Amino acid sequence: MTTRSSNVFAAPHSVDVMPDVKAPGMSRDWQIYDPIWKRRLDLALVLMTAPVSLPLIALGAVLAKLDGGPAFYSQPRVGRHGQVFRMFKLRSMRVNAERHLSELLMDDPNAAMEWQRSQKLRRDPRITFAGKVLRKLSLDELPQLWNVVRGDMSLVGPRPMLQEQAILYPGAAYFRLRPGLTGPWQVFGRNEESFTARAKYDAMYEREKGLRYDLSLIGRTVGVVLWGTGQ
Repeated sequence: MTTRSSNVFAAPHSVDVMPDVKAPGMSRDWQIYDPIWKRRLDLALVLMTAPVSLPLIALGAVLAKLDGGPAFYSQPRVGRHGQVFRMFKLRSMRVNAERHLSELLMDDPNAAMEWQRSQKLRRDPRITFAGKVLRKLSLDELPQLWNVVRGDMSLVGPRPMLQEQAILYPGAAYFRLRPGLTGPWQVFGRNEESFTARAKYDAMYEREKGLRYDLSLIGRTVGVVLWGTGQ
């Protein structure tokens, strides 16, 4: 069931870009590569890579089911203009991961502080052995290609945000862009977990977006996957 019609915010946050990032402008490259052409490129690349991506998704699904749980899961994420959609992934965590998280945060003050700061845990005990492999190779993200086909996401854009994370985000660039399977944060900023850093990368992408930049980020993402530097 989709929640595409939901809207987290009637208007995005009033804080725009980070102080050291210039307001976005429209480059000549973006004037040529407008949202319509970006959408066409998304669909063309998804179709062209299907002979590779579909078998990889099938392999990932087999790995995800090794612990007896479901292979896939979906979760509400915030999209462009605050619209909420269901994002698909290969399951990389234990069944009932949210319950395990609540118990962990209650028992471990350091983990609770880390979660409050970045909504992530560097050593997350909920991640299964197969899930670690899927994340290392970024295979858990491949089902999001279906979100790209549906128009919820783009191949390149900001990292999709959870609904509860939106109030922690100190910028507005994210809400003007379609979330991406990859993007500047996913390529350059995986070790920068603060929402301030994410807002900076999102503002940078809004300023620099264009055909050459998108293709460069897609190429770098292939390198991340091949070298197994995903998280």
